[in-house]
Amino acid sequence: MRKEPWRFALTLLALLASSAASANGPASGEWNFRVLLDDSPIGEHRFTLAANGEERRLTSEAEFAVKLLGITVYRYRHTATEQWRGDCLRQLVSKTDDDGTPEKVNAEAAGDSALAVVTPKGTQSLDGCVMSFAYWNPAIRQQERLLNAQNGKFEAVQVSRAGSGTVQVRGQPVAATRWRIATPAQPIDVWYSQQGEWVGLDSTVGGNRKLSYRLKP
Repeated sequence: MRKEPWRFALTLLALLASSAASANGPASGEWNFRVLLDDSPIGEHRFTLAANGEERRLTSEAEFAVKLLGITVYRYRHTATEQWRGDCLRQLVSKTDDDGTPEKVNAEAAGDSALAVVTPKGTQSLDGCVMSFAYWNPAIRQQERLLNAQNGKFEAVQVSRAGSGTVQVRGQPVAATRWRIATPAQPIDVWYSQQGEWVGLDSTVGGNRKLSYRLKP
């Protein structure tokens, strides 16, 4: 049986709120998302964020399994740890098993104004304050490029407000605002509650199927 070309844009983070650590992000928290493919559950993605002054540490772990007629046709596992100083990424370590295809990224601060990103394909130096796909932080709305934590690519993006609607949050409908992140692969729609909490995500993956993240009850 031929497997579909699943590719997910990951490294999904936490909650939008004010904090003493940063004007643009939360100090700490834990969020557990249920992951759905065409409204059918396929796994979970969990995030934990902790802060110490200007420093923040985020860990995430994802595990998906897609089945067809009771047979698993796709598996995905991803773990990542990120160190932030304010709104700038200072360290990233990730490992991914994308249905048998391994990927890893190691990024380290190189001085005060650069980030060295190492993958099996080589090393690149990124200047300035680099951000990953940090959906928890509204500062990404002003970015033109974001670091993909799965493959280490520094991707061009366009972020814009894309209307409003209702999403299920911990089992209840919640009015939310949608922001769209246009990427080279596919658009990613990120949902925030009226209080600024990141409450969901929708994207399109291989086969024109819908991938969704919703907070668990």
